[in-house]
Amino acid sequence: MTQEQPDAGTAFTPHDHCLCQSHALQVAEERLAARKARLTPVRRRTLEILLEAHRAMGAYEVLERLAEDGFGSQPPVAYRALEFLVQHGLAHRLQRLNAFAACLHPESEHAPAFLICRACDKLAEIPAGCLRNEMNKLSREAGFVVEGVTVEAVGLCASCAEAGSA
Repeated sequence: MTQEQPDAGTAFTPHDHCLCQSHALQVAEERLAARKARLTPVRRRTLEILLEAHRAMGAYEVLERLAEDGFGSQPPVAYRALEFLVQHGLAHRLQRLNAFAACLHPESEHAPAFLICRACDKLAEIPAGCLRNEMNKLSREAGFVVEGVTVEAVGLCASCAEAGSA
């Protein structure tokens, strides 16, 4: 049984970040075992790197960290691990930032929206089911079939807004 799931908004508030990390790693192991897939050492380390902070990271930043840990320095090393994590719902690809972030709710299939602080680069994922349902409805009315959506809202977290970040 998995631990209690962290709150979606915790990225922007003080919290026990170890809970986020341990929850996501435990669920990742369970999810992949159920799918007969493996969290190889490079995949696990990639997920750990993404889980170190509530922010998105570019593939080359991940690659640099993997290389420091002895996993190789060729781009396919990072891209394959990141693609695997996204494919299995353990990470998300953020289009606007051309980056990846660990999924903090890997226990269920979901389609989140992302809140991205433009000052500190922290991000949170929030439920976006209602928004996506409305988009699908309006798209159908327009004679369009939506195949994929990434909702990314950019602004300031409470800490950065309070600090007067411009």
